[in-house]
Amino acid sequence: MERTRLMIEEAAPALKLLGDKTRLTIAGMLKNGECCVCEFTEVLEMSQPSVSQHLRKLRDAKLVKENRRGQWVFYSLNENYEAYDLVLSVIDHVSDQSEKLQELEKQGKRIQCE
Repeated sequence: MERTRLMIEEAAPALKLLGDKTRLTIAGMLKNGECCVCEFTEVLEMSQPSVSQHLRKLRDAKLVKENRRGQWVFYSLNENYEAYDLVLSVIDHVSDQSEKLQELEKQGKRIQCE
């Protein structure tokens, strides 16, 4: 599959967003599926308002999308994001974040927001 080359103007905002450790961790957690805010707060050991600020930046840039189900909001990577392939490439070069969710599950702390 041939990948489209990004212009600097398209790549720079994505790299700036992922240059933050928290946002890079969030993107890594979303690589394998969607997560709820409450799962991010548990894994990142941050308050819900702090996590929500990071998610707002990612959402405003259209790097992530949200899916509301009742009172819960689930986030996932936006496959239509102009720099999606770049985001995946960056995520592929850092440690796998799914192990953090697996560890929560092992400890019986994985939050189910259904």
